[in-house]
Amino acid sequence: MVGHGGVGLVANDFGNPGGGSAARSKIRRLDELAALADQARREGRGVVLAHGVFDLLHLGHVRYLEAARRLGDMLVVTVTADPFVNKGPSRPVFTEQLRAEMLGALGCVDWVAVNHAPTAVNVIELLRPDVYVKGVEYKNVENDLTGKIVEEQEAVARHGGRIEFIDDITFSSSSLINQHMAIGDPKARVYLDELRQRGIGDSISAMFDRLADMRVLVVGETIIDEYHYVAPLGKPPKEFVLATLYRAHEVFAGGVIAAANHVASFCKEVEVLTCFGDQDHYASVAQAALKPNVKLWSVHRSDAPTIRKLRYVDDVFMRKLFEIYYMNDKPLPDVLEDSFEEEIVNRAGEFDVVIVTDFGHGLLSPRLRRALIDNSRYLAVNTQSNSANHGYNLIQKYSRADYVCIDAPEARLAVADKDAEIASVAGQLLPHRMGCGRLIVTQGRSGCVTYDQEEGIRQVPAFSTRIVDTMGAGDAFLAVTAPLASVAESMEIVGFIGNVVGAIKVGIVGHRQSVDKVDVLRHIRTLLK
Repeated sequence: MVGHGGVGLVANDFGNPGGGSAARSKIRRLDELAALADQARREGRGVVLAHGVFDLLHLGHVRYLEAARRLGDMLVVTVTADPFVNKGPSRPVFTEQLRAEMLGALGCVDWVAVNHAPTAVNVIELLRPDVYVKGVEYKNVENDLTGKIVEEQEAVARHGGRIEFIDDITFSSSSLINQHMAIGDPKARVYLDELRQRGIGDSISAMFDRLADMRVLVVGETIIDEYHYVAPLGKPPKEFVLATLYRAHEVFAGGVIAAANHVASFCKEVEVLTCFGDQDHYASVAQAALKPNVKLWSVHRSDAPTIRKLRYVDDVFMRKLFEIYYMNDKPLPDVLEDSFEEEIVNRAGEFDVVIVTDFGHGLLSPRLRRALIDNSRYLAVNTQSNSANHGYNLIQKYSRADYVCIDAPEARLAVADKDAEIASVAGQLLPHRMGCGRLIVTQGRSGCVTYDQEEGIRQVPAFSTRIVDTMGAGDAFLAVTAPLASVAESMEIVGFIGNVVGAIKVGIVGHRQSVDKVDVLRHIRTLLK
């Protein structure tokens, strides 16, 4: 093996079925590395820590780690675990174990560990390195979207260490992967190349900046999404049903609550107008789920439960096997409808954007829709078609909207045409049916079609290759793109951002977490490198 100053691999790694064992022997648990670091300090040896994703090991990494090794006597490298890598759809390319093994194969690296946390702060607290190294690109903290580098610097200082920024030959793993590795849909790669040539990165950052002081009102049904995770056992011998074994369950605040949380990290203030049922109200669940900058106003109906959708889910493949609706989807009682209308009339005009998530479960009556149409400065609408309202909850119920976002089946239902090209539906048939100058029709794996009176039709490909759970992806798309549509010059770019949002959301189980502005910007930055 090459000594510490070198960059060589273990000599017998090539052509040896057991090759890589020396590299793997360097991979340890964090608690084991803490003991090794303590021992090194007792012996008077300096400990250096490097941390990162290291998705595609390249010469820039090698030079960086060699320089790090020269700053002390023991170099420890930690890699971010797969679930915490926010580099965009389909990243990381290599699993955490493969990335750790690649690093362990370098002679200048003494020890490697996988860190199951979003930052290196926990590693710094455990190892207390004398030197913590980062690339020179992190010297300007404004370049770090997450703000993690500041937390890490503070942790290093608490334990008497110092941070060193290494400036050497640099490459971007993301850029190399984008340019040289055939990952994802070829149409998406061609499209991203075109966007890079157009240099839209700065305009996207400017668009997000314009959202920062916005006030947004989100109106619609609260839905409690409950997942019961089960293991399918097969068919009982005397019944024509599927038997399952219960594993666990989760309860999520969905519907309008999830939509409000998605937009909350992009805009200054968000308020929600919704309804709970007094029977199994779940109001505390919804309130507890709200982001700090989201306020809640609601009516409570005594003749109904809060809408709840219980799904039985295969716990291995996340396939939904069966679902049950708990709800009373009759219109609101008159006194509650009066109260809701009064709140819309008095409040809607105060907000920059009003987002309507109309799930068609009885809340938004003709009178309430008219109040929204007449009193909203900028109105963004989605009407969802689901098993409880199929064919009834159509977008043309809203005679006016500034922005409409629906999926392709919903758009086809609205124009009563199942065969027309989706570009024709989005660019001609649907705008003709209702007064809306900007709309997006989402198409799942096929991306989306955007329409603007000035810009015309644009097709934007999808960027997701790893789909965990599609529930709520459309709501996330609507919530983030609605304020963008109110300020953007190009609906195509709004559709591009929406597809990034969708790619993030389909990687999240249920509503375990919301789409976050930092994650969206990092995904966009990675895609455009």
